[in-house]
Amino acid sequence: MLPLIRFDQVSVTIHKKMILSGISFALSPGEKAALCGKSGSGKSSILKTLLGLLPVTSGTVYFQELPLTAASIQSIRSGTAYIGQEPMLGTETVREALLLPFQFKTHRYHRPTEAQLIEVLQRLQLPAGILSQPGSRISGGEKQRIALARGLLLGKKLYLLDEVTSALDAESKAVVLEVFSDPDLTVLSVAHDPEWLERCGVIFELEAGRLTRAAHHENT
Repeated sequence: MLPLIRFDQVSVTIHKKMILSGISFALSPGEKAALCGKSGSGKSSILKTLLGLLPVTSGTVYFQELPLTAASIQSIRSGTAYIGQEPMLGTETVREALLLPFQFKTHRYHRPTEAQLIEVLQRLQLPAGILSQPGSRISGGEKQRIALARGLLLGKKLYLLDEVTSALDAESKAVVLEVFSDPDLTVLSVAHDPEWLERCGVIFELEAGRLTRAAHHENT
């Protein structure tokens, strides 16, 4: 099986400071992986580099074996959902946040029905009434689940997650863990949560911008 993501000796230097150095790894479709290391080790920089937000100084990033270029970056972004510690919803209500991407040409003809909105909320144990709530009044954990709901509605298959369980209570975390157990979803995450790491098939350890270890194990 061809890898979905592949970094080949990728280095990133910003303002003469080395951010990533010679990073090489591959992630196959359906795999769940975690990036671990101290603050400043390069974990989030790997996610940003994959999204084209940080320029590659040397080496190559591949998505479905196509090199990351200015021309190909849109195809990567269209198939990827990035969810941070407290996502920005960018709209007044939760319903508007969920439907916002469907205003654009790419997704205009796939606008979900009200029943589909409620179904994905129920899957994430969010009440249907949250649709009418202002985004400013919901918690960080709810924002993360709403961002995940938006990714699911868009049919995203690759999820880049930055400490997504940090703001979740035990019940909400269990729901999110269950969603990402789906074998059709590929996950590259920044994480330190032991429960999350147990679900990951590979743990990449970073130190000072270098990949120092890749530990593979059977995830459940």
